[in-house]
Amino acid sequence: MSAGLLWALSALLIVVGVAGTVLPALPGTAFVLGGIVLGAWIDDFTRVPVWVVVLCTVLAVLAWVLDYVAGLMGARRAGASKQALIGAAVGTVVGLFMGIVGVLFMPLVGAAVGEYLARKDERQALQVGVATWLGIMAGLLAKVVLAFMMIGIFIVALVF
Repeated sequence: MSAGLLWALSALLIVVGVAGTVLPALPGTAFVLGGIVLGAWIDDFTRVPVWVVVLCTVLAVLAWVLDYVAGLMGARRAGASKQALIGAAVGTVVGLFMGIVGVLFMPLVGAAVGEYLARKDERQALQVGVATWLGIMAGLLAKVVLAFMMIGIFIVALVF
């Protein structure tokens, strides 16, 4: 395969990865990392050294962890019950089948329903649902920022 085709594939992986940071069911930072690794490999890690790939890998792992932990941290901070956490997880899975709106808002609904079933307190249920949603949004924002940091580090290493 020619170097031009490989560079095009590297760029495509990165673009799909950026889209995947906000779209459901696409492992965004994994695609970005794949594009970076491919780009570094194309010229035998001469312009993009191994330490850059390692740094981008660390950022990708951090983004993945934050994506999963942020919603739980928001729920825990609001004093969520175990049922609320299960509800948020169920809401996330159900939301995957509803598109971007479902992915963004079904964890809130699931957490609120789970909390209401556990404590029969509407105010607490709403508070837990909103806190879970805010945590998920913070995780999403962190994932997007980390993906762009990865891309920036890659571009700087590639160009300079």
